[in-house]
Amino acid sequence: MAVSKRDDATHIAILEGRNLIEYYVSRPADDVFQIHGNIYLGRVQNVLPGMEAAFVDIGTPKNAVIYRGDVQHDTDEHDGSSGQPKIEQILRARQPILCQVTKNPIAHKGARLTTEVSLPGRFVVLVPNSTTYGISKRLSDQERKRLRGILDRVRPAEHGIIVRTAAENVTAAEIERDVTGLLEQWRQIEKLSKQAKAPALLYREPDMSTRVIREEFNKEYRNVVIDDQALYDDVSDYVRAITPALAERVEFYDQSAEELPLYERFHVHEQLHKALDKKVWLPSGGSLIIESTEALTVIDVNTGKNVGKSSLEETVFQNNLEAAEGIAHQLRLRDIGGIIVIDFVDMENKKNRDEVMRVFRRALNRDKTRTQVFDISALGLVEMTRKRIGEGLLESLSVQCPHCAGRGVNISEGVADEPRKSGR
Repeated sequence: MAVSKRDDATHIAILEGRNLIEYYVSRPADDVFQIHGNIYLGRVQNVLPGMEAAFVDIGTPKNAVIYRGDVQHDTDEHDGSSGQPKIEQILRARQPILCQVTKNPIAHKGARLTTEVSLPGRFVVLVPNSTTYGISKRLSDQERKRLRGILDRVRPAEHGIIVRTAAENVTAAEIERDVTGLLEQWRQIEKLSKQAKAPALLYREPDMSTRVIREEFNKEYRNVVIDDQALYDDVSDYVRAITPALAERVEFYDQSAEELPLYERFHVHEQLHKALDKKVWLPSGGSLIIESTEALTVIDVNTGKNVGKSSLEETVFQNNLEAAEGIAHQLRLRDIGGIIVIDFVDMENKKNRDEVMRVFRRALNRDKTRTQVFDISALGLVEMTRKRIGEGLLESLSVQCPHCAGRGVNISEGVADEPRKSGR
């Protein structure tokens, strides 16, 4: 992990070997828009029964939205209603509610909320006032059994707990310390919620560098390299407090003593520029064209310069295998979310189509963001979704063109000023 502090932002690059796989940007001005995980005492503005949703004022420029499925309710209070109560039976205008942001505001859409609050720690996630009980499926059965025994001892009776993958081989004392810290954090939030007047911020997620280290940093990382002394001191102290065994892997990169800036030293800049281009070259000469619209992202696979050596079917098959790996990498690097449609080059052999999908799903398993993939359709298209939490890489590193408003074209001079003809 390479962390570079600039005047206007903090940049975080995650590399596997020399390959850039994830990139994050955190700006001081992002406090209004990068609010995922924040907890608020909101005030219901209006309830829309026809949409099964409500708009909630949380103090941001745009009201946030909460859907019926994300509203927890007291079963005793609504016991008389048949089936699940409707949203207008649970929420009313000007009602204060304790809620958490599950999705950042994007473009003209406000943030998305839930009333099921969760507090992430280093090794566990605390789910207050819940019966939730879970252990990461990425852990082995033996490790899950060990952690279940620890969890039975340290789990608070009135709250739920989810054990994270980072808890692998962690001692009972460390897990208990994590749970105790989260419980104290929740008590402070509850206390503040009783004193505050809606809308009010009750809990703010830590800055991006701390958050990424909390979510990502584990024994699989060789090191975290930071080029700012103050940030290095903060991160070093944080890691020493939560994971002392990894503290020595946090390193300071003194640019005054080095020949190259941090990101040039690790070849981040050149890879970043390629990740912002809509065309991506594959190893054997094929290419991907990645274009996004408001509704979805479309990825077109081309053979390009890849002419193969044997048959057309084999050439297309090998090209699609490379594309499957490349697409999974680009989705993660560019942080593309929402609906995604992929047009692989047509394959006649069903066995080849199945193998491409197997390779694609395996490559997506390395992505911690939840995805859902469907098989190749009759038109040769793959439909999938990737959970969208915030804006993508391109949006975080660019500003909208003032001349074309992001369309990418300027209307010819005089055309826009011509009056519309009747009947047109």
